[in-house]
Amino acid sequence: MARPRNASTDLAILDATRAELVEKGWSKLSMASVAERAGVAKTTLYRRWPGRSEMVVDAVAVLFDELELPDRGSLQSDIEGVVLSFAALMSRPEAKTALMAVVAESTHNPRLRDRIRTTVVDRQKRLVRQGRLRAQERGELPVDGPDPAVDEQLVDLTFDVVAGAVVHRVLVSDEPVDEQWAAAFALLLVGGITAING
Repeated sequence: MARPRNASTDLAILDATRAELVEKGWSKLSMASVAERAGVAKTTLYRRWPGRSEMVVDAVAVLFDELELPDRGSLQSDIEGVVLSFAALMSRPEAKTALMAVVAESTHNPRLRDRIRTTVVDRQKRLVRQGRLRAQERGELPVDGPDPAVDEQLVDLTFDVVAGAVVHRVLVSDEPVDEQWAAAFALLLVGGITAING
């Protein structure tokens, strides 16, 4: 019977992965250098991940799992809060470097793209679902309709709009996501969400 994985070892490896990426970049990242930094044997890494791409995706996912949807009293304010938190996360060197590396690598690696989708994107859609439920409980949005597929499509669209706008602004345009920008973006998004739900 296999021994259970040690959560603290996993976190140490993922921390080391992000640190190595920031210091050396994707081209010089190796399983051996990560193992050395984390203080574990290289075989420990290979028992957990088939290669560095999968390891980096998990290193990104751990950061994204830190995101929470603050309850600020209204749908618009909640969106502002999560946008500011997401932008702050994306501005951290380890998040920025790791995400850009795996996205670039995934352009010619469909399996890696699938892993990003299931490990990062699908997990973070929880924030949209939570926000919708909270807004429904406040009476800001109608309850879900009879077709779950339609509601899930709206969750997907909302996630894509928020993630796409913030990632583009932080990583592509290199512009700040401040309170003013977040408020304007949230106003625009709420107008669209309520129009679709109307």
